[in-house]
Amino acid sequence: MTDAQKTAAETTDTTLRAPGDSPPDTRPAPVPLLEPREGIPPVTADDAALAEVIAAFAAGHGPVAVDAERASGYRYGQRAYLVQLRREGAGSVLIDPVGCPDLAALGEAIGDTEWVLHAATQDLPCLRDIGMVPTRLFDTELAGRLAGFARVGLGAMVENVLGFALEKGHSAVDWSTRPLPEPWLRYAALDVELLVDLRDALEEELERQGKLEWARQEFAAIAAAPPPPPRKDPWRRTSGMHKVRRRRQMAVVRELWTARDQVAQRRDVSPGKVLGDGAIVEAALNLPANSHALAALPGFGHRMGRRQLEQWQAAVDRARALPENELPQPGQPLNGPPPPRSWADKDPAAAARLSAARAAVTALAERLNLPQENLITPDTVRRLCWEPPAEPAHEAVAEVLAGYGARAWQIELVAPLLTEALRSNGG
Repeated sequence: MTDAQKTAAETTDTTLRAPGDSPPDTRPAPVPLLEPREGIPPVTADDAALAEVIAAFAAGHGPVAVDAERASGYRYGQRAYLVQLRREGAGSVLIDPVGCPDLAALGEAIGDTEWVLHAATQDLPCLRDIGMVPTRLFDTELAGRLAGFARVGLGAMVENVLGFALEKGHSAVDWSTRPLPEPWLRYAALDVELLVDLRDALEEELERQGKLEWARQEFAAIAAAPPPPPRKDPWRRTSGMHKVRRRRQMAVVRELWTARDQVAQRRDVSPGKVLGDGAIVEAALNLPANSHALAALPGFGHRMGRRQLEQWQAAVDRARALPENELPQPGQPLNGPPPPRSWADKDPAAAARLSAARAAVTALAERLNLPQENLITPDTVRRLCWEPPAEPAHEAVAEVLAGYGARAWQIELVAPLLTEALRSNGG
């Protein structure tokens, strides 16, 4: 066991009861959090009001709590429809990105400050789109995972750590609605009300467990990560795609998915509200010859107008008319090793390495009381075991892990275990 492993094992109680996790019979009932401390702030929706917010937050002190609300399932894309912030000395604000679409000046005013977010990777893309990019952050969800909390949703964390109950009834509403109802605004303001308090408590807990430096490295990696590249062939992620076997059928999925996406983008609605994934798959499986046959399929019912049916049938017809050499290939080009289920046949030695590596990582993660995927990503382990370094020495394994994006704390902990797994199984 490395020094880091010994330290973590000593400072981490594997029977840890997370802060506030008293036994059910002795835990006090959470206190309902019903109103923001200063009341519901007015919605900032014009340049003059935004200038006041920027000045107030630039003059504030301490970390800035940041949250964003999207209209997933209602609108096209993942843009922000409300941004919530709170900082000591400035209070809480609610900003309407429809009225104030460029928040770059606000982002610059707090750019050197630590931003506190919950599940940062979910909100950072839509914040980046409106000019808000942190240089430092603290992710309370990730901190909860590293600290060993079983439930890491914001409501559960606030309740278990701070003893307050957040009302979560408006999390899935249509945030593009204007004007936003007062209960929604109250809910949004309360989401940042205790975020800094939660951050402080989690920092103390991570320090107690000897994991604070791990968290800091994780947060730095999130802040420094570039935007993800566009997905290749996103139509392949259509729900129910596993039923589609033939290349001509796959072409129907691709054409219908593309047509639907264009309509959804033009109308600014969620693609699922234009045409369901199930309907796309049904059309692909049945290859209807005309719009009348299409109308008989599930998802293309009597409520769909003639023009809509003709539009979808045109997409089906385009797929039917494609020459063989333009049909999509089954599956996607592999970027990395094949699925582990096939390793025993393709490369038994690699399968043995993977089995040993997984067992070692799982055991260490349990000792450290954190999720296995946060200790080291499963994809990294698979890639290392499929193509190990020619000489599986510790330094070579550590270099491979770093090349796959593993952080220094992860490498220190898992490189010895993975090196041993490779050496013991023909690596």
